[in-house]
Amino acid sequence: MSDVTGCRCKCCLQCYGSTMKAQLQVTVISAKLKENKKNWFGPSPYVEVTVDGQSKRTEKCNNTHSPKWKQALTVIVTPVSKLIFRVWSHQTLKADILLGTATLEINKTLKDNDLKLCEVVQTLQLCSDRDARDVVGDLSVCLDGMQVDPETFASAEREQGDRLHTHMNPLNHKMSVSVCLGHCSWEQRVDQNGRVYFVDHIEKRTTWDRPEPLPTGWERRVDPMNRVYYVDHITRTTTWQRPTQESVRNYEEWQHQRSQLQGAMQQFNQRFIYGPQDQLAATANKEFDPLGPLPHGWEKRTDTNGRVYFVHHPTRTTQWEDPRTQGLLNDKPLPEGWEMRFTVDGIPYFVDHNRRTTTYIDPRTGKSSLENGPQITYVRDFKAKVQYFRFWCQQLSMPQHIKITVSRKTLFEESFQQIMSFHPQDLRRRLWIIFPGEEGLDYGGVAREWFFLLSHEVLNPMYCLFEYAGKDNYCLQINPASYINPDHLKYFKFIGRFIAMALFHGKFIDTGFSLPFYKRILNKPLALKDLESIDPEFYNSLIWIKDNNLEECGLEMFFSVDKEILGEVTTHELKPGGENIQVTEENKEEYIRLVAEWRLSRGVEEQTQAFFEGFNEVLPQQYLQYFDAKELEVMLCGMQEIDLVDWQRNTIYRHYARSSKQILWFWQFVKEMDNEKRMRLLQFVTGTCRLPVGASSIIEQSCSCK
Repeated sequence: MSDVTGCRCKCCLQCYGSTMKAQLQVTVISAKLKENKKNWFGPSPYVEVTVDGQSKRTEKCNNTHSPKWKQALTVIVTPVSKLIFRVWSHQTLKADILLGTATLEINKTLKDNDLKLCEVVQTLQLCSDRDARDVVGDLSVCLDGMQVDPETFASAEREQGDRLHTHMNPLNHKMSVSVCLGHCSWEQRVDQNGRVYFVDHIEKRTTWDRPEPLPTGWERRVDPMNRVYYVDHITRTTTWQRPTQESVRNYEEWQHQRSQLQGAMQQFNQRFIYGPQDQLAATANKEFDPLGPLPHGWEKRTDTNGRVYFVHHPTRTTQWEDPRTQGLLNDKPLPEGWEMRFTVDGIPYFVDHNRRTTTYIDPRTGKSSLENGPQITYVRDFKAKVQYFRFWCQQLSMPQHIKITVSRKTLFEESFQQIMSFHPQDLRRRLWIIFPGEEGLDYGGVAREWFFLLSHEVLNPMYCLFEYAGKDNYCLQINPASYINPDHLKYFKFIGRFIAMALFHGKFIDTGFSLPFYKRILNKPLALKDLESIDPEFYNSLIWIKDNNLEECGLEMFFSVDKEILGEVTTHELKPGGENIQVTEENKEEYIRLVAEWRLSRGVEEQTQAFFEGFNEVLPQQYLQYFDAKELEVMLCGMQEIDLVDWQRNTIYRHYARSSKQILWFWQFVKEMDNEKRMRLLQFVTGTCRLPVGASSIIEQSCSCK
């Protein structure tokens, strides 16, 4: 049960005068919080504003009891709405802490200001969530942009009074109603620490957030297997994920992006791996063989079905495997940073990218492939790696083609059904994509469009398969909440096949993954440094723990972390009994290693395994062993011609001005780079080589040079 202010059912909103909705700008100015001696650093507060099912929040201020935001938030209110302000302290390794709450009644504020809110500054008392009498600080806000007609306001107040009278409890004269979500299945409870949480008795789950009603047009249903799903009667679609106001907004934003795909497709078609001159050279030299000539006595032939095979004349035998690569994939993998290449005579040699040297000695066996051979100059040539990879894909390719017929309206489901119905090796045949009503010969353009559209469809929030790696990081990572979709593992296997097909056929996808995910594709171990590309704040927190004495700082941490999935907060133990094992100077290295592993995996082992099961069926991961994560991203997403003027115009500077001499030096240096080096720089700074679709590239500059 909850007080009447918590009721959000449709009938109540009508009583609240929903026809008198107006935009109100709420500027959160500053706060003064009581100091807590236990918190040595001070809180990192931010403000959450909630009203009539909407929720907006400010940025956080780091380590201060006197935060200043001056941040404007726009909400939709009625004359009788109530603004609820919650001040939270952001915690990197734990769930955020609620510092205090305050409530502001719109009708009372309107009365005090002649029914007009124009830059009205209010100072609110922040009270503890456990005890309303405990004042923990003050919060200053400014309201602007609302004016109400006196007669309309009086009518709304009368309706509100009638509603309150209807909900009055005659026994104790206190107002109380159930939180309505279209069904009375929710209950409000308080745990042993005095924290309020909510229980859903139908789905048997708990959450810290007050439950919201289903958005307009949605309905909750149960299928014959007793699985809960949701129907959107407006778009006539279904989803396993419970819709919220935020998820519906995300879906609308995703649909808006789809409407802009025409222009995005033009940018997509301009992606490339090599420059124009390299592409022309590769086209002219179709017979280029990156492995060099065949060994003495061998000949390459093609059978009647177009399959390539090899003849060994001294022994009069034939085989499908290229003698220059025979046994290569079955051998023990090379150490980290090593690569095997071939001379023009087909003799293998080995490149150590760690020391930037070359040798004929195999680092796995210590044996030399050539005694006293000529010295080979070290070259880290990405183009040569791509040529080797394309050559091996050509060796694996199958003759003839396969037809994939899909509708644009149901692209994801039909592509899923057809790709999963093929034998994995058939997916190595030439693709012939058909959109019904648009039949024609596919010389690559239709297949390129199919990869583009389908990779964008994977982002659909209603599938709940992938999510962005961070607030300012638009690379994709597996969504740990994907289990809400009962068929999610089948979908991840399908996506694994799809990504492998893109690499095998040399097609680009619209969206890219995080660098740690590319390292997983390459089967390379992850390290603490990999956290920096997806969650710099989390990474910096661990580095701080590593560099400082925990006992001197008085920090009390345990081998456990809080995680939130679909609003449900649970505690994950980093090792058995971790909730009771305190982090000390002696064991903090182990803690950092375990918490980094947890942040990089986040409980998506099953999804990752399903992805690689599908991936390896089409393209074994060993074929990619010579690439690093950034090179693999370029292979999968391609490069674009970078507009340097646009880049300069949309750069955000920290601690520097646009006219600072260091900035002028920086852009002068970038002007002298070719496009590939600019792409590498963009990849280093932003974590991805892709420019934002439909927007300019934005880089936050935080140089420290003097």
